[in-house]
Amino acid sequence: MRKKFSTKWKASKQPRKQRKYRINLPLHLRHKMMSAHLSKELRQKYGKRSFPVRKGDNVKVMRGEFNGKSGKISIANLTKLRVAIEGLQKQKKDGTKVNVYFSPSNLIITELNLEDKERNEALKRNMNKEAGK
Repeated sequence: MRKKFSTKWKASKQPRKQRKYRINLPLHLRHKMMSAHLSKELRQKYGKRSFPVRKGDNVKVMRGEFNGKSGKISIANLTKLRVAIEGLQKQKKDGTKVNVYFSPSNLIITELNLEDKERNEALKRNMNKEAGK
């Protein structure tokens, strides 16, 4: 198999090819893979089901050991496609605390960080489409 990323690739049933696609993704497409579902209120407000997570967003964990806990995103790691949340840490045997990383698919965005103009425009773009229908 080729090591270079292919833009021609559509989909495959083979898990090895799915993993290869995710690993070799360029940064601009990795950002889309960092999407999480929006809460019901945000979904109604913006007319979108999911949106890429960013540092500063408030999220709620829906799966795993920290199910039901919520907090603000402190680290969004594009290379590993994982997110760390403030206040959600594990304690090691020697007493030091370590961040726990979550997959964005296991999170729900409860509040968006709207400091970025481009992010606001992306949300408004979809709202304009909904109004046109």
